[in-house]
Amino acid sequence: MEHKALPLHAHLASLPVYQPGRPLEEVARELGIPFDRVTKLASNENPLGPSPKAVMAMKKAAESAHLYPDGNGYYLKEKLAALHQLEPSQIILSNGSNELIEWIGHVLLDNRSNIVVSQYCFAIYPIVAAMFGAQSKIVPATDFGHDLEGMLQAVDASTKAVFVANPNNPTGTLVNAEALRTFVSQIPSHVLVVLDEAYVEYLEDAADFVEVVRSGAIPNLLLMRTFSKIYGLAGCRLGYGMAPTSLVAAMEKVRQPFNANSMAQSGALAALDDQEHLERSRQVNREGLTQLQEGFLAMGLSFVPSSANFVLVKVGQGKEVFQALQRQGIIVRPMEGYQLPSWVRVSVGTHAQNQRFLEKLSGVLEGSAQGC
Repeated sequence: MEHKALPLHAHLASLPVYQPGRPLEEVARELGIPFDRVTKLASNENPLGPSPKAVMAMKKAAESAHLYPDGNGYYLKEKLAALHQLEPSQIILSNGSNELIEWIGHVLLDNRSNIVVSQYCFAIYPIVAAMFGAQSKIVPATDFGHDLEGMLQAVDASTKAVFVANPNNPTGTLVNAEALRTFVSQIPSHVLVVLDEAYVEYLEDAADFVEVVRSGAIPNLLLMRTFSKIYGLAGCRLGYGMAPTSLVAAMEKVRQPFNANSMAQSGALAALDDQEHLERSRQVNREGLTQLQEGFLAMGLSFVPSSANFVLVKVGQGKEVFQALQRQGIIVRPMEGYQLPSWVRVSVGTHAQNQRFLEKLSGVLEGSAQGC
């Protein structure tokens, strides 16, 4: 019998694969060193971990792990709705923000459409577009951030969605609030405006676009939030979207049943009640950003001033520096995949973790200079 290859979609051959920050366990195993001697500063995780209240709630939820979760996430939606003064029908729970991005593909994209993104945007946006055969129109960045006017001009009749992450990952840049409001209001009504606010809780005075969803003034707006960053629940994979009821209803049709598990929902409910942990996380991040950026200045390194919980820093040979740091038990994120081969991105850690990173980085760079 002749064996024929499966007729896989042709566009998959050129589809890039997202490369996350390397796991602690993998690096420790590879280097043959104890797990607790590896410091991960690669994936913008909260160095304080989750709220103790969230941990307790998840342990309690584990006792019912044999039962399916509430597929509609009733209590979490109710709590988020009260927090943001929205209706529960304006909120959808997702398996991390990435699932929300995939749903945009399901409900809007095909091989006749495109999305508009900024240079140095979150890699998942164009990857998901390519999954659905859509094109990505990439607008050159301005000072590593969004050129909103350029992005507005890039929108055409085939554009289905425009993505703006604010603060932006991986650059940490922040769009001026008034400029962003103007931009959102000028996008044609047939184009979905996606504001990715994964890091918004780190801002001291964030622009309130929830009010826009609440008022219904701009019916083509989707806000994305996550419990992976400041709430320290990255391992639970839980995000949520806020949008007009009609868009939420469409996304509910493509949502997989039970996509938000019981422990994730329980942890998120408790995390929302722990304001003390949230404020402490914000303070540690604020102090850590200052520590890292002052350290880079002392070393004479260029960096992008950050409004998030990471810093993009220019180190020369980014991949080589990443590998050298990794050999010493420090995991950062090389930026070659973002067309920034001279840069690495480092997440804010605890004071001790930041100091260890700065000392190791200084040693690596001095060694490189001597090697030249």
